[in-house]
Amino acid sequence: MSALIVDGGLIHYEYLGRGKPLLFLHGWLGSWRYWMTTMEELSHQYRAYAFDLWGFGDSDKSRNRYTVQEYVGLVYSFLDTLGILHLQVPIVGHALGATVAVSFARQYPEHVDRVLAVSLPLSGEAVNRRLLTQGSGSLFDRVLGRDPLAGYRDLRVEADKTEPLAVDLSVQSVMAHDLRETIQHLQVPLLVVYGGRDTVITPPANEDFPQENSSLRAITFPDSRHFPMLDEAAKFNRLLMDFLELEEGASLNALEVKEEWRRRTH
Repeated sequence: MSALIVDGGLIHYEYLGRGKPLLFLHGWLGSWRYWMTTMEELSHQYRAYAFDLWGFGDSDKSRNRYTVQEYVGLVYSFLDTLGILHLQVPIVGHALGATVAVSFARQYPEHVDRVLAVSLPLSGEAVNRRLLTQGSGSLFDRVLGRDPLAGYRDLRVEADKTEPLAVDLSVQSVMAHDLRETIQHLQVPLLVVYGGRDTVITPPANEDFPQENSSLRAITFPDSRHFPMLDEAAKFNRLLMDFLELEEGASLNALEVKEEWRRRTH
């Protein structure tokens, strides 16, 4: 376990591999840990970092820091504290982390190479209101149910570490952001991945990702739920690697999701 003092609070983070830095940001249901498989897959070419946002996992629970803008500031301070802020870092974010990644790229494009946003809520209407519902049982079970086929046993343990107020306030903050205009004006490439069976974030309409914008692309994994990086890990990891290897200025329309990727890795 590694930790940093960032803006007066303790941030838990982990890293794997050597090479160019690559940052992963988690969402509401879990912590840095669900990125482990992807980090391991890319660690032979990248130094992959992931940390727990304020209020999640093993990082500090501080009640005045649970907004998108506070998390954008946390990403800035985290990269600065590690001494890699001067590099253009690719960022991969999921749900809440996807919103933070896109917002960070919009505010600090000079520090971002490209963004892959998983389950990105483009507007407040896209977010499942059950995230705001208090009640018995874990947040994880209330949102995703107790389906034993979900296969997210380890994530449930991590999700139980979450400060409930961190979910409430960050969900409200995300719901107040309309990113449909923001993504059209990003200065870095943005690839968005959705699960076709996601019950937490509703995928947007196709018109939000016009084909004439070659640096903006949305891809859906029809068989995935809220965690495409876990539900179809081999396919997701290959897509991420291909995205990271695209030359500067190359069209994202060149990216293809092929079923033989899955067969080749078995």
